[in-house]
Amino acid sequence: MPMPDFGWISKMAMRDFRKNVSRLLLFVSSIVVGIAALVAINSFGENLTKDIDNQAKELLGADLVLDNNKPVGDQPIDSLATQMASEVNFASMVSFPSTGASRLTQVRALEGAFPFYGSLETIPVDGAEDFRSGGAKALVEKVLMAQFNAVVGDRIKVGELEFQIVGELQRVPGQTGITATVAPAVYIPMEYLEGTGLVQYGSRVRYNRYFQFAEGTDVEALIEPFKEQWEMDRVDADTVEDRKRSTGRSFGNLSNFLSLVAFIALLLGCVGVASAVNVFVKEKLASVAVLRCLGVSSRDVLLIYLLEILVMGFAGATLGALLGTILQYVLPSVFADFLPVEVTVGISWLSIGFGIITGLFVSLLFALLPLLKVRNVSPMATLRPEAAESSMIKDPMRWLVLAGIIAFIWIFSFLQLNRVDFAFGFTGFVVFAFGVLWLLGQAIMWAVRRFLPISLRYTVRQSLANLYRPNNQTISLIATIGLGTAMISTLFFLQNQLLEEARFADKEDQPNMLLFDIQSSQLEDVKDRITGRGLRIIQEVPIVTMQLNEINGIDKRENEELPDEENYSRWLYNREFRVTYRDTLITSETLTDGELIPTGSRGDSIFVSFEKGFAEGNNLKIGDEVEFNVQGRPIKTYVGSFRDVKFNQVSTNFLVLFPNGVLEQAPKFHVLITKTKTDREAGEVQAEIVRSFPNISIINLGTIVETLEEILGKISFVIQFMAFFSIATGVLVLISSLIISKYQRMRESILLRTLGASSVTVRKINTLEYFFLGSLASLSGLMLSFLATWMLSVFVFEMKFRGAWLEGLMLYACITGLTIVLGWLNGRKIINQPPMEILRGNG
Repeated sequence: MPMPDFGWISKMAMRDFRKNVSRLLLFVSSIVVGIAALVAINSFGENLTKDIDNQAKELLGADLVLDNNKPVGDQPIDSLATQMASEVNFASMVSFPSTGASRLTQVRALEGAFPFYGSLETIPVDGAEDFRSGGAKALVEKVLMAQFNAVVGDRIKVGELEFQIVGELQRVPGQTGITATVAPAVYIPMEYLEGTGLVQYGSRVRYNRYFQFAEGTDVEALIEPFKEQWEMDRVDADTVEDRKRSTGRSFGNLSNFLSLVAFIALLLGCVGVASAVNVFVKEKLASVAVLRCLGVSSRDVLLIYLLEILVMGFAGATLGALLGTILQYVLPSVFADFLPVEVTVGISWLSIGFGIITGLFVSLLFALLPLLKVRNVSPMATLRPEAAESSMIKDPMRWLVLAGIIAFIWIFSFLQLNRVDFAFGFTGFVVFAFGVLWLLGQAIMWAVRRFLPISLRYTVRQSLANLYRPNNQTISLIATIGLGTAMISTLFFLQNQLLEEARFADKEDQPNMLLFDIQSSQLEDVKDRITGRGLRIIQEVPIVTMQLNEINGIDKRENEELPDEENYSRWLYNREFRVTYRDTLITSETLTDGELIPTGSRGDSIFVSFEKGFAEGNNLKIGDEVEFNVQGRPIKTYVGSFRDVKFNQVSTNFLVLFPNGVLEQAPKFHVLITKTKTDREAGEVQAEIVRSFPNISIINLGTIVETLEEILGKISFVIQFMAFFSIATGVLVLISSLIISKYQRMRESILLRTLGASSVTVRKINTLEYFFLGSLASLSGLMLSFLATWMLSVFVFEMKFRGAWLEGLMLYACITGLTIVLGWLNGRKIINQPPMEILRGNG
């Protein structure tokens, strides 16, 4: 075959392009939103990475942080530091004396000039300086101030002492808005810590030492000789490079996830491209047949239309990249609550180039699927139009393109996730979702064609028949609108499900108040105060703190020397275990392997029970020997059983359970669980206990639900923001599909009007068709979202599925209504004009 004449092909493409520019622009619009989202997220991710590198020291606030659950003490590197600071932090109740209101917070007792890099940003600006000037002063997180309507100058009670609030904390180095919501911080001077009376046995306390070294010091090399000893002493060392890596990894994962969400929007647009090109090709089959009669090869015909698609694909990708570059200026405010650094924005040419190449490639790939039909058009099609139609089943090239699309999706997801299994999972989800929606669309078209009753009114029958007419958009609309609906409704349903689960625990006969850090000497007094109010003590649980010495005779040092495939997790040796003792299971536990073995039933051996997932994740097996260290006393135990523990239930759940008769004499603290009748009663109990026993911390389920609502609200806003791109793409595809099929509808309307149908009848037919299209698309998406919500509820969150039927009905009404309105706006001009005027206009 001779080489193609690209000059002639270009002329023919431009000639045809000028006649069809409006239609081709419509298919281009389908990919603009997806490319815009992709470029915006990638640009944002690149700028965030740069800012994490540039602000790494501000993230940590120091060059080195040593952290332990006991005082770190003097270190060999102390003499090398130019500045040092210390901090003791722990969870504790604080209260506002003016109102008596209290809440569990993160108390931070600070000594020294920390942070050495960055600052404690406060209102007023000199709040941090005033805090360090001496006296009983406190800095309080803005979230806590807002919750209790406190202002600078008010007093806050921490333990036995009251402090004057001299600053409202706006920002702390390395802390995000989400962290502040979960555990708002209260800073007090270290010299007042002992006076608060809060650090007692059983208190979960962390001790931090902050170091600053001379400019240019290689901190990694400096601390290398001390790492082994710190490991043995269970001291965590965190450097700027460590924080940079962990933060960069975390937000790199976030950026990759958001890129995949944007990519789904792009794929939806590509389905719109394929649908639009499919209609375009069908209308061009007669012209292709004429060209074939004139001796033009099928290859050259394909190249003509392919060149048009490439030009418009490039235009759409470029426009999307431009919009994405503008859009990235909005993203820092959208993600503000999740970011530990101030993000700068700037043009990322790498992201722009990647977006344009991606847009051009996917538009070409998806357009090829219907475009390859023109290869099989023969000159005979000028006399027999049906000869121009070709089936995909008999065309191996189109199957090859379909395989290329799937391969491209996998490669893109692998580049974002850098995990083969995750890439297969994402690709599988995309193929499954599109497959389900495609099969559903095909089934609907088949059912309407097969079972459409003749007895139906003409307008209903005609509108249903339009769902499978030539050039119909049923499949593409169900795929695009359906998947967009599925994404945003799944998020909405799951959010409601999580909140309902929390409220469910509060409404039924479930505990709603947990009191912990109760010292043994306080236990009876606290119990008397609770029962004195007529409340029932649902659980009274002793808790003993311990660490792990050996597993099967292997201690921490020996474990470090074993090969990676044989050693136990280093984290297992370093962590602190909080365990209880009893010989029975509670409602949140189920025995899965072995048995609970009471003390003394098998000689002197002590058998403990591990949570199944924790044990299997750390390669522990039934019969393994585990030696614990209880306040310096070694206790040898054996793994006797595994339990499945439902940690999402309001109960005291433990990774390790001892039998009775072993730990009764060990130092311990206690947890009490009760249920109040009203929120007001819960507040009164909390205020009374905190006033009498400042060291006791209380978790109120009502507060947890409020916090959960706030956190889920922030998270859902971000994901809804991303899901908006899918919905917007679906709407654009809907608009373009309706406009592309406008001329087909024009011919139908002319025929109906010529046969005597009134404009009212034609309007009813079109309105009903749009109603059916919108209904099918939204119902398909809702079905998929209910399935996804059920699977996530049952298999991931392990909670009962409750269908959000009312919310689903509202979404259905909104999407169906939008389809009807857009369809009506598209066709109103045709319907209102006389048939002869339209015929003359087309002539």
